Amino acid sequence: MLKLSLKTIFATWLTGLLALLPLTLTLVLLAWILSLLNRLIGPSTLAGQISAGLGQYFVSNPSLAYLFGGFVLLACLYPLGLAVQLGLRRPLTRLIDVTLRRTPLIGQLYNLADRFVALLDKNKNPDIGAMSPVWCFFGGDGTAVLALLPSPVPIEIEGRSYHAILVPTAPIPIGGGLLYVPVEWVRPAHMGIEELTSIYVSMGLTPPSRAKARRDQSLDLGHGKGL
Repeated sequence: MLKLSLKTIFATWLTGLLALLPLTLTLVLLAWILSLLNRLIGPSTLAGQISAGLGQYFVSNPSLAYLFGGFVLLACLYPLGLAVQLGLRRPLTRLIDVTLRRTPLIGQLYNLADRFVALLDKNKNPDIGAMSPVWCFFGGDGTAVLALLPSPVPIEIEGRSYHAILVPTAPIPIGGGLLYVPVEWVRPAHMGIEELTSIYVSMGLTPPSRAKARRDQSLDLGHGKGL
């Protein structure tokens, strides 16, 4: 009787835990994002000090000055975007090429970040349209990995056709591993770059909208000759 009561109490407690777990994980994820933003643009950072310095011209309270300065900086993004749309992109790119990109360490970091941003901005790099999310089933029907396909044209390695896939890292998918896998392992993921990015940023908490790939649907990735 006592064992039955303990099992009932534990089952009820576990039910409450499972009911609260999604909310808890959501709050933990939000706390992590806010902590990351605080380290990047918080009041103690260089960006935060610039924001507070702008806001001090309008308000005296330090917290309100930081918020107001941040609002001013965000508002400045609109005329910048308008200028880029009107033709400032090319001279801005040339300026970056002769400054940041030529700096040994900073140039490499900038190139890495620029390639990641280009995934979300197809207007910046039209070739990104050829990169598509795919499922890679290792062994043909084993572990499924959500990856990016840079090119639909396979290459030939030792007489066998392979696809190059990029497996991003979570939670910041600007790095990862480049793998060459047999073409029959790769199937379309039926999602956009934005959805793939959100899945990796959420570390899997955001599930794919179409998690099941049709095994009877062939992947139309081109039939180019091996390089």
